[in-house]
Amino acid sequence: MGKNMYSSEVKWAVVKAKLSGELTNQNIMKKYGIKNVSQIKTWRQWYRTNQIHRFDQPIGKQYSYGLGPDLKNEEEKKTKHVEHLQMENEILKKYLEMSKELKKK
Repeated sequence: MGKNMYSSEVKWAVVKAKLSGELTNQNIMKKYGIKNVSQIKTWRQWYRTNQIHRFDQPIGKQYSYGLGPDLKNEEEKKTKHVEHLQMENEILKKYLEMSKELKKK
């Protein structure tokens, strides 16, 4: 049985879907082809503990010094950072929208 590799886009989409409450764990697993619910929980934990650098790690490679893969240049680092911030912003907007709807009820 081989290890599964998931792109950072899939990981972010899963976290976004889970935090927004759009899908259940089972629906997320079917939609994104994830084989174990613990993977969803792990990615959500990374997000909650602000370990977003881990979303770009390859299998088996745990970065401790530089907190992420070595990127080719500063421009690539900035681009990745902006992408992460945009995704985080989308998640937070969705959360605020949902909390406002719950307060209305």
